[in-house]
Amino acid sequence: MTTEIRPYQKQDLPDLLNSWESASRLAHPFMTEKFFQQERKNIPELYIPNTDTWVVLVDEVVVGFIALIVADENSQLSCEIGGLFVEPSFHRQKFGKTLLDKAKQLYGELAVKVFKENHIGSAFYHKYDFEFVSELIWDDTGDVLIEMKLV
Repeated sequence: MTTEIRPYQKQDLPDLLNSWESASRLAHPFMTEKFFQQERKNIPELYIPNTDTWVVLVDEVVVGFIALIVADENSQLSCEIGGLFVEPSFHRQKFGKTLLDKAKQLYGELAVKVFKENHIGSAFYHKYDFEFVSELIWDDTGDVLIEMKLV
């Protein structure tokens, strides 16, 4: 098994979307089908063009990614994680940690917002020593988000 982490490339999109959808459905069982349909459009059209996205590959297939929203020079925080998803069959194999390590290496301080109901994501970020900052409401669905920070 060969693994690699590298910047996203256009040909990664189908595998990236498959990883996102299977991981997202597992972590977000409370979301509607409409949410998944909209996000499937938003990822290639809105999120990826506006983030620094890195992928992790196993045997040349994308099994996970991290999308980083890089702040401008006026921001107090250098980077927010817009999304981190790993194909569920590759959970607990350090791929998520590897992606976070890369983000920390690139940008230092990191922030993330995770749905309060996303117990998988919350536990993952707590394990990596992210600290609670605040709770807010996501306008699109009314769901509670937990804002966390890693310094």
